[in-house]
Amino acid sequence: MSSTPSWWAGSRSRARVTAASATILALVLAGLTYFVWSSPDSALRKATDTAVAAVNPLAAQNATLQSALGSAKGTITTQQKKLAHASTAAAVAAAAHAKELATAQRQVLVAQSEVAQLKSQLSQADPGSASGSGSAGGSGGSGGAGGSGGSGGSSTTGGGTTSTGGGGTTTAAITAPSRASLVAPAKRYFGMYTEQAPFNWATLDATSTKIGVQPNMVGYFSGWDEDFRVSAVTRAWQQGRLPLMTWESRPIAAGNDSNVAPDYSLPKIIGGSFDAYLHKYAEDIVSTGLPLAIRLDHEMNGTWYPWSELNGGNRSINGNNVGDYVKMWRHVHDIFQQEGANALVIWVWAPNIVNNMQPSSHATQAFLEGYYPGDDYVDWVGLSGYLRPPYRAGNNFTFDYTYGASLHQLRTLTSKPILLAEVGASETGGHKVKWINSFFDGFADPENADIIGFSWFSLAITSYVSGERSTNDWRIDSRADSRQAFSTGIVRPAANFTLVPAD
Repeated sequence: MSSTPSWWAGSRSRARVTAASATILALVLAGLTYFVWSSPDSALRKATDTAVAAVNPLAAQNATLQSALGSAKGTITTQQKKLAHASTAAAVAAAAHAKELATAQRQVLVAQSEVAQLKSQLSQADPGSASGSGSAGGSGGSGGAGGSGGSGGSSTTGGGTTSTGGGGTTTAAITAPSRASLVAPAKRYFGMYTEQAPFNWATLDATSTKIGVQPNMVGYFSGWDEDFRVSAVTRAWQQGRLPLMTWESRPIAAGNDSNVAPDYSLPKIIGGSFDAYLHKYAEDIVSTGLPLAIRLDHEMNGTWYPWSELNGGNRSINGNNVGDYVKMWRHVHDIFQQEGANALVIWVWAPNIVNNMQPSSHATQAFLEGYYPGDDYVDWVGLSGYLRPPYRAGNNFTFDYTYGASLHQLRTLTSKPILLAEVGASETGGHKVKWINSFFDGFADPENADIIGFSWFSLAITSYVSGERSTNDWRIDSRADSRQAFSTGIVRPAANFTLVPAD
């Protein structure tokens, strides 16, 4: 009986042979495999072991690197925390240093005042023993350290305060730095206008306490229906502050809603109608023996005051003619020169900023030059400039937007020192903090090294702007964040202000 052959052999016998051969071959291969893997000298085994040996260190090295990376991240985090702590500590130390510096400056001022008073007392006891003290009515010579805002030079001595004790009546002299040192200060002025200062210090002192430093300049206003107010100057210098008087040729009670005051027109002043008044005024200044800054008829390039020349329609204001402002200024200056008052007066010529000036013809360089009395008649040039609504398109609420164009015109006109004589920022619109930060950035800019300081109008005022009645809160401490921005900016070393700590 025959059987069916397998698919891989032609007959049954051949299939058996083939199967046996395959079995033998499989056994041989298995033996060889065992021999290769079990033999220590096997090349394959060596290659395998080498590969494994190569992989194992890499795995270990990877683990080591992962551990090092984790450690480095931890170190970076720690160092970042230390750096933040160090930055905070540095800021605190800088503020403390600024306060210590301000205290030292204040102590110098007090010491100078005490020395001046001692010299005055010695002079009264023995006229020959106190040589070298500044004379009343003069600017003094060079020598000792300057006082508030000064860069050196002797002090001037004016009137005094009288006190009565068990030993009799004594008069304490009121002293001030020389005019020369005040005109070219080593550090910048920080001035402030407040309610009733310098006749009452309540508001100014309260604001100073909040911001941490006191102003070394005090601004106030006076009209041409008033005699020279001696107490304004003596009270200011008793506090070590340069008085900055804005002297308006109109009655002190006149409102800012009219530019008409026919009795005080420029032609009348030039023609001599006020000469007797001006001579007496200058004499009274000389009698104090104390310096002051006078900002005469400010913002003349606008249209809102009776000493301006042309309105928006190119018509006369208050009967004035083109060129009359310069003639008026020189006339007043010449009378003061005749009386010797210019040895004490710092003349401040201060137009308004031009970036939003209307009409546009009043914003040109040529228009501003038409109001300038000349370098022989001016000691400082100044600006009035506020952050105030309505805000025009393009206003980025920066120092440069507010003052840049006007500073360029002043510097084209003259190289005199620049005082931002009346400044402030409104809370309306919520831009005040940003503007104050930029304001002090401007003082830190080396390009503005010719700006010798500012005087802040720290009051809330209701007025008409572009025909709309609004109240603007210009006060330094109008809000906590505004006050903090000011407090931080004023003590920046790069801003270089004279820092007198608040008591």
